[in-house]
Amino acid sequence: MSSTELPETRTADTAPATPLPRAVRVADGEELRSVALPGLSLTVRSRPGARAGLPPALYVHGLGGSSQNWSALMPLLADLVDGEAVDLPGFGDSPPPDDGNYSVTGHARAVIRLLDASGRGPVHLFGNSLGGAVATRVAAVRPDLVRTLTLVSPALPELRAQRTAWPTALLAVPGVAGVFARLSRDWTAEQRVRGVLSLCYGDPGLVTDEGLRHAVEEMERRLELPYFWDAMVRSSRGIVDAYTLGGQHGLWRQAERVLAPTLLIYGGRDRLVSYRMARRAAAAFRGSRLLSLPDAGHVAMMEYPETVAAAARELIADHDARHDGS
Repeated sequence: MSSTELPETRTADTAPATPLPRAVRVADGEELRSVALPGLSLTVRSRPGARAGLPPALYVHGLGGSSQNWSALMPLLADLVDGEAVDLPGFGDSPPPDDGNYSVTGHARAVIRLLDASGRGPVHLFGNSLGGAVATRVAAVRPDLVRTLTLVSPALPELRAQRTAWPTALLAVPGVAGVFARLSRDWTAEQRVRGVLSLCYGDPGLVTDEGLRHAVEEMERRLELPYFWDAMVRSSRGIVDAYTLGGQHGLWRQAERVLAPTLLIYGGRDRLVSYRMARRAAAAFRGSRLLSLPDAGHVAMMEYPETVAAAARELIADHDARHDGS
């Protein structure tokens, strides 16, 4: 409302207006657009490259996250790639998919549809947590769409998950989410955010006051969405289901099929994906390179964006050098 406008006066017979949804934050230099695809609509956050003709990159967030999780990393690579980050169905500013499919395969299908529709592939593909599992599946089944693969704490199956990861897995159990929602109904958005930060960051103290304020505002917005808990629960269940798949559809088997040069990033203080999985992942992804960050938690691209960017730059530069020389 501009300063010249007056608020409407509601009389006794006037129905209360439906509140408008809160706006999603867009950082300087970013652009948001909605992409309509068969059965779903995806919001895409773009960080255009510093010059025309740069190769494309696509960033995929984790469970409960959004494209905003990549806002710290994207500008550090803007001179190297033309970046886009997607809000997976039901997260960020993307509405739920028409078929209600929140499985890892369903999310991977959404990413593939986006890339096919845009014609941007092959891309330098980034994924964190759930997004890492999704990106692994995309790279395995559609190698033509992936130039390089960078995975930050990918959610690949663990036989013995850390205790700190159990609450996330419990969301997949029928009825648990409803109980948790009732128990936490009096929690403020800031209390919820601080809980998430303590779980996802190696050192929550790295979050600035401004960053905390933005996170609280985003949490307040999400809590107003009628499908918030459904998307969380079904996606959690999708991760658990993916962990139980065997044969050629198993995530570890698919990791072995990935042809793209791969960078793996693991945090020593990760409370959701065990640091001990780094060695297994390095063995599964052929010819991969491993970056271990002892002080990082689950979202290294947000905690240590410069370090992650430097490693990603090396991967992309090596790929481009080989490609240009071929």
